[in-house]
Amino acid sequence: MDFFKLVETSRSYRRFDENVPITKMDMVDLVKLARICPSAANQQPMKYFISDDAELNAKIFETLAWASYLRDWPGPAEGERPTGYIVICADTSITKNWWCDDGIVAQTMLLGAAEKGFGGCMIGAIKHKELHSLLNFPEKYEIRLVLALGKPAEVVKLESADGSIRYWRDENDVHHVPKRPLDEVLIKIRKKVKPVMHKNLFD
Repeated sequence: MDFFKLVETSRSYRRFDENVPITKMDMVDLVKLARICPSAANQQPMKYFISDDAELNAKIFETLAWASYLRDWPGPAEGERPTGYIVICADTSITKNWWCDDGIVAQTMLLGAAEKGFGGCMIGAIKHKELHSLLNFPEKYEIRLVLALGKPAEVVKLESADGSIRYWRDENDVHHVPKRPLDEVLIKIRKKVKPVMHKNLFD
């Protein structure tokens, strides 16, 4: 798969086929990618917790919020829920300035999941205290993001934004994601006009 196609395939999936689990070793492979990612000042403060246990997954699920634009949708139903989670934490004993490290590792792992035939959703809407307590994390670990992972069980269609960037679902449950067109995201700099220099007649 060429890289553009890989990025295009790596969407935010919110419904999964629970009959096709992502394994712990699959997720360890994703953390191996995260481990070698660039890091601000090479501090490498990101730490990772993996769950492929159905009972624990169900408890993690309850600490997450899904698809804020879809107000009438409570999240994936049983049978459509993630089969694995990677909880991304910042180790504050290393540094409190991780800049965009969490986003770098999260996107890299999602691309890795897509390359394996899986998909996921990067979730920041988290009940932090509840999840921190559930996983019995030391105080020094600050939860930054959760990756919900599994075999995608929905169609996600990219389209050009036409006045709104809110994603939506049609009557066939196809998930539509508007993206701003290229000419809108490219910044165009106007060429500066050189001022006309008039010769001083008194020289």
